[in-house]
Order: sequence, then C-alpha cells, then structure tokens
Amino acid sequence: MIETGVPIRSMCLSGHRKYPLGSREETIRNRSLEIMEKAIDLAYDLGIRIIQLAGYDVYYEAGDETTRKLFEENLKACVEMAARKGVVLGFETMETPFMDTVEKAMEYVNKIDNAYLGIYPDIGNLKNASLLYGTSVNDDLKKGKGHLFAAHLKETVPGKYREIPFGTGHTEFKENIRCLYEMGVYRFVGEFWYTGDQNWKEDLCFASRFLRDKLNG
Repeated sequence: MIETGVPIRSMCLSGHRKYPLGSREETIRNRSLEIMEKAIDLAYDLGIRIIQLAGYDVYYEAGDETTRKLFEENLKACVEMAARKGVVLGFETMETPFMDTVEKAMEYVNKIDNAYLGIYPDIGNLKNASLLYGTSVNDDLKKGKGHLFAAHLKETVPGKYREIPFGTGHTEFKENIRCLYEMGVYRFVGEFWYTGDQNWKEDLCFASRFLRDKLNG
C-alpha cells in the first residue's frame, strides 16, 4: 500500500457463505467465528476500517427460526470481537430474502445495538429487491440513515446479480449516490468481476470512468 499509494480501507468477507454464522452444525459455526476473528485481525494489521459481511443466516441450507437465532447469537460475538479491535462491520444487502433490503438489515443492527455494526448496502442488489417488493431503492436506503458506513456500486438486471457490465443494467447510480451523499455516506466501492476477457485492463479503465462520472454527477 505504501509503495503504490493505494490504501485498502474496506474488505469483503465472503467466507460466511460456505461457513455461515447460523448453521445448525456446531463445527461450521465455530469455523465461521474463526474466520471472523482472522478477518478482524487482518483488518487491524492492514488499517482496514470496514469489513463487509454477507447478510446470510445460512446459504446452502434452508433457514428457519433456529438458524436466525444462531445467526444473531454469533453475530453478537463477531461485533464484540470487532469492537475490541476498532473495526466496524457492515451488512451487505444480498440476493436472498433473509437480508435483501436495508430495512431487513436494520432489524439486526437494532437487535445488536452496537456502534460497530451497521450496513454496507449494495445498490445493485437493492434495485432487484425493489422490483420484487414494489418499493424504492432510495426510500429503503433512508431506513438505514445514521447506520450506513459505505456502499457497493454494482450493475444488475432483473433477476441477475453478477457479471453485469457497467452501463448495461438498471441500477440507478446517480439517484442512489445522491441519496447516499445526502445521508453523509462518502465511501463507495465498485463491485465487478473478471470473466476471462483478455481486455481486462480496458474494462478496468472503463469501470473507473463510468463510476467516477456517477460519483461526480
């Protein structure tokens, strides 16, 4: 980071998809907490301020009241670990019904009631959720006012959440970014994937220009 002049200030923790906090299997739950502890230690060592959490109680199994209760119990332990190291945790709004809106994420933010837990919404995912529920992305974002740490800028199309090139989807970048600015959110991360294209450098440059235009608009 020192050599390149490019600091890392947030990180995405995806390991809880395979090892979810709400799993019925104790060994998996223990592994999820171990992953969380190591991620917090890494963030502390590198000066990362925010860890983005996947908003899943479970992923590869059916969720119910038991998985939600286990998720809440282990989430509390995660937040306490993070607080001790001064690292904040933010929920990503995901593609599953468990936590696909800011409003749903706020249920757990309010339950845990700790300054080190907030929301790191994905506005592309929120756009798809708005179609499912007949709601407004901006109205949903406002339900997390005061608890939004940063935002993912991602392109989506109806029913599809991954590998959509910027400028080809339906995400309302300028409207959502303006709303986030008004709520005091100024940290944004572009989310996109390498899909094997040999022109990946050009893709990166285009993504940079595309998102900077939205952020400056």
